Amino acid sequence: MTIDLGLPEAPAVLAPRRRTRQLDVGGVGVGSDHPVSVQSMTTTLTADINSTLQQIAELTAAGCDIVRVAVPSADDAEALPAIAKKSGIPVIADIHFQPKYVFAAIDAGCAAVRVNPGNIKKFDDKVGEIARAAKDAGTPIRIGVNAGSLEPGIMAKHGKATPEALVESALWEASLFAEHDFHDIKISVKHHDPVTMVRAYEQLAEQCDYPLHLGVTEAGPTFQGTIKSATAFGALLSRGIGDTIRVSLSAPPIEEVRVGLSILESLNLRPRKLEIVSCPSCGRAQVDVYKLADEVTAGLEGMEVPLRVAVMGCVVNGPGEARDADLGVASGNGKGQIFVKGEVIKTVPEAQIVETLIEEALRLAEDSGDDELAGGQAGGAPTVTVG
Repeated sequence: MTIDLGLPEAPAVLAPRRRTRQLDVGGVGVGSDHPVSVQSMTTTLTADINSTLQQIAELTAAGCDIVRVAVPSADDAEALPAIAKKSGIPVIADIHFQPKYVFAAIDAGCAAVRVNPGNIKKFDDKVGEIARAAKDAGTPIRIGVNAGSLEPGIMAKHGKATPEALVESALWEASLFAEHDFHDIKISVKHHDPVTMVRAYEQLAEQCDYPLHLGVTEAGPTFQGTIKSATAFGALLSRGIGDTIRVSLSAPPIEEVRVGLSILESLNLRPRKLEIVSCPSCGRAQVDVYKLADEVTAGLEGMEVPLRVAVMGCVVNGPGEARDADLGVASGNGKGQIFVKGEVIKTVPEAQIVETLIEEALRLAEDSGDDELAGGQAGGAPTVTVG
């Protein structure tokens, strides 16, 4: 029998999803009838099959739904059949410059192919052949437009990579596929500037019903890239725009997945798992909140229990936040009041706060009757939300 943990009901999403066509990307639904999916891209040489599959396995364990692999060479193309067959999640082939690799990816059984019209030589002349091959194989195509690689004609017309230029490029290429009755398409219009990116996706959302893949391209190192991506994705997803996302970071791809999942959880687009609410500290604090929050986070790392744990450092907001959480502590004067489901269950010395919170979290996990929730799965590290 499962015991109710007394979790507060999650608020509704800020806006309903924009209605789109539906795609099947290797068994993962993409479109408004399906959850927003999280993608990343391998950093290994695709031709190194073992290393690529190892990284895909790590991304899968972290919660990645779909993975993209680069195919810049014939050796990479030759590796695709083995990678597509052995990967635990759908594999998208990322193609630039050579149309022949698009056909190789389709033949290899990749779940989808990403093409960049600005970078593929004589791409428009091959659209009919690609559409036929993709339709026969049931392979969706992502038209991926990047600010740094727009077609020369569009750049000359607009002067730079404006939102209008990005949208024009994407819709033109989509129209070429539509002429051949191929509509299994998703579109991205990426830019390094979040404001430009958001405006491009707003315009695109108004002009088509294709699923949209969100991304701030070349977003930067972890901190900057996280801020840019969270800002842009939040602006769009909160209005129902976006069906799959990739957080582009100058960091290991597993970090992209963690940030992406956290963004979706924050918007109630994914079920929230373990959430730690901790105060930012101030002159009122009578405990080292930073140290306490870090220790609690480390102690609960790996748990995927849907619990809200409050770590508070003073009497102003502490008791209220602790009561509102499933488990919490209001600290001060060398001790901490431990709350479970809004009730004080004990008061412990400051040195025992972390130990007690971890013990109570484990007890609640066990009481939930779901072994998997307490199982410490890889990639299930708590998300720290600073209050």
